Amino acid sequence: MGGKPFTSFLFPDTLEKPVLYPLIAADGQIVTRGFPIHPLPEEPTDHPHHLGLWLNFENVNGLDFWNNSYAIPSEKKHLYGWIKTDRILETKNGPTGKLTYHANWTNQQNDILLEETTTYEFSGHDHQRIIDRVTVLKANTAVTFKDAKDGMLGIRLAHELQIPAVQDQSFKDDKGNVTIVKATKDKIATGNYLTSTGKTGDDAWSTRAAWCMAYGKMGNDSVSVIIMDHPGNPNYPAFWHARGYGLFAVNPLGEKIFTNGKSEKNLHLSKGDSVRFYYRIVIEDGKTVISTAAINKLATQFAAKDPAALAQ
Repeated sequence: MGGKPFTSFLFPDTLEKPVLYPLIAADGQIVTRGFPIHPLPEEPTDHPHHLGLWLNFENVNGLDFWNNSYAIPSEKKHLYGWIKTDRILETKNGPTGKLTYHANWTNQQNDILLEETTTYEFSGHDHQRIIDRVTVLKANTAVTFKDAKDGMLGIRLAHELQIPAVQDQSFKDDKGNVTIVKATKDKIATGNYLTSTGKTGDDAWSTRAAWCMAYGKMGNDSVSVIIMDHPGNPNYPAFWHARGYGLFAVNPLGEKIFTNGKSEKNLHLSKGDSVRFYYRIVIEDGKTVISTAAINKLATQFAAKDPAALAQ
């Protein structure tokens, strides 16, 4: 964009899903974690499935698409799903770049559960980059997205955008496995979260909001990464699976864990049915953090956009 690299689309089956990686701000700062492709000194090496920008889900007909990576033992791979990109449908240059691809959500036997058609639009200016992503998932068989924590659109942030660790954090998944992230004195992390409802820091996690921003100091600039939900998405406004250690995700189908079991949101598709997810990612750099008013203006413009027009 403007002669500067912004991102690459990576889709080898060895990654178990297609991703945009890395994401680069207009000032040249890389806002995504390097590991596991290009690990950086002192960078966290947890969760190897967290790479760049991606979209998948933890429980689709019992298969875990979210957590699949090279770290899964071969004898357990049958419990995980792949998203295999088979063709690029369109690329377009210009003031707004465009990329459309087709992929299949499969099990280990290559049986297709879902057909994915995703379109990215890329735009921006001297201090801003915008990605609009619309993904249509069409069921090739009866499919259930079982309410789960890990989904749907995710970004693994650069170390600088993590919240500085102040205490050990433990995370328990739906299978009862506990992961403890040890806190150490972190001289690199400068990050924070802010949602459209005013939640900050770790308090953003599990709350509903139209948008959420991660921001921090990178180089000489303040850099912000904003994910925006769209009113046309299922279960809007979605829940924010925004963790201080760098996972930044929006999940409309994690209601059970985010509400402590008070409600549940499962999504069922019959064969031939489709569901659409539409998100905007904004990367802003400057001497100060982008204002709430400016974010709300971008969010209002995004909310007015018709995802069906982009998906054509």
